[in-house]
Amino acid sequence: MARLRIAALGAISVLTLAACSSTAGSSSSDGASEVPLVTPGTLTVCTNPPYEPFEYQEGDKLVGLDIDVVQQVADDLGVTLTTVETGFDGIQSGAALNAGTCDLVASAITITDERKGKLDFSDPYFDANQGLLVPTGSGLDSLESLAGKKVGVQQATTGADFAKKNNLDTLEYEDLGLQIQGLKNGDVDAVINDIAVLGPYATDGYEVGTEFVTGEQYGLGVKKGNTALLDKVNATLTRIKSDGTYDSIYTTYIGTAPSKG
Repeated sequence: MARLRIAALGAISVLTLAACSSTAGSSSSDGASEVPLVTPGTLTVCTNPPYEPFEYQEGDKLVGLDIDVVQQVADDLGVTLTTVETGFDGIQSGAALNAGTCDLVASAITITDERKGKLDFSDPYFDANQGLLVPTGSGLDSLESLAGKKVGVQQATTGADFAKKNNLDTLEYEDLGLQIQGLKNGDVDAVINDIAVLGPYATDGYEVGTEFVTGEQYGLGVKKGNTALLDKVNATLTRIKSDGTYDSIYTTYIGTAPSKG
């Protein structure tokens, strides 16, 4: 994600999402015996909602593109999936993994060289760019138009880095929800974040003013050196991309099929 939220590492809550599956494409429970897990028989995943459409609450259930993808990993391992809501800084820094809070981190995490020094990333599974959310009719549709404007960004994210790199006047927020509220309150003139998460807010007087092509890609993360789990994660990503499962998940949450280009 282009997110690096500064927040407590401790989990806010733990949600058990699903029991092990015996669907086609899944391995038996023997698969888990090859991969040491924080809790035997359970794949524990740290994530940081709200970040629709990747991880967010729907009633009392945590759902999203990331959640469906890691469910596939759990199914292939033959184990139960459990999520731990964790501060994003603890996720992207590798601290949650190093502390044994979880086996895997999945939270729309943009792969960067700096983060590669803190955790090991899977193969990329989502292409992402930055977007600009503005009041409808504001005329804010480029970097140049933001001169003299206050721009809301999410703390320690690639969106925040992008804004600072382009010398924008920024105000940082702890999470996406507070960032959007800042725009609605008039504390900022616009917000920058991953374009995929801005779509749901482009209603009721707000629109996406422009997309900034940054070439970012998301990856799932494991503790440095945990090649046993990383190999299993990459095997699942390869499978779901080849058998159509990923296309179905992507279409469910993004609304269109992923580009094959």
